[in-house]
Amino acid sequence: MDTNIQAKFDNAKHIVFLTGAGVSTASGIPDFRSANGLYTQNRNAEYYLSHRYFISDPEGFYEFCKKNLYFPDAKPNIIHEKQAALTQQDRATVITQNIDNLYEEAGTKHLIDFHGDLYNVFCEKCGKTVPVEDYLKSRIHEEDGGPLRPDIVLYDEGIKQENIINSVRAMQGADLVVIVGTSMKVYPFAGLLEYRNKNAEVIAINRQKLSFGFDFTMVQEDATKFFAELDV
Repeated sequence: MDTNIQAKFDNAKHIVFLTGAGVSTASGIPDFRSANGLYTQNRNAEYYLSHRYFISDPEGFYEFCKKNLYFPDAKPNIIHEKQAALTQQDRATVITQNIDNLYEEAGTKHLIDFHGDLYNVFCEKCGKTVPVEDYLKSRIHEEDGGPLRPDIVLYDEGIKQENIINSVRAMQGADLVVIVGTSMKVYPFAGLLEYRNKNAEVIAINRQKLSFGFDFTMVQEDATKFFAELDV
């Protein structure tokens, strides 16, 4: 671990982690946007994950989600664990694009699921939350016959206002912004960088080199290696 980078973490009081699929791949969850990912292999994937499809073919949506999105055997990895530890010290907030619930499993304290959480399932008729195990058995709420759905942002739906407000607030208060496992090309998530505290240091940890219109530190390596070496 570069001593200068370790010092940035040691001295930071308000870290914001902006994270994406590269964090979850180490837990065995595929990157849907990679060369062999779901979105590349299935040109209709975005439609199958749209609100329009959820309404027009609820059974098809349900089967697609069950088959392609749930990885019940996946466990948090060293990236989740080290970031969670920093949030437990009240020194960090995680804003993630991932919907796989692994940050929750890792015990992350200050967490914004920007695109929602697959494991938070509710009934569209009565609004009640139900265990994900019930959803994986049936898409119909046993109590009232209403349709169940995971609380994720589908295509043609907007991001929850609460998540946007809390994310912007965290970015404005950060003295260190750490980008992990994401190309920062998917909006509106990528737009959060525009709200960063301009005095904050920015570090990007990614296999592919990133480019931004401001000064930042690029760490081009596997994030699991970086976080395994990071002292928190």
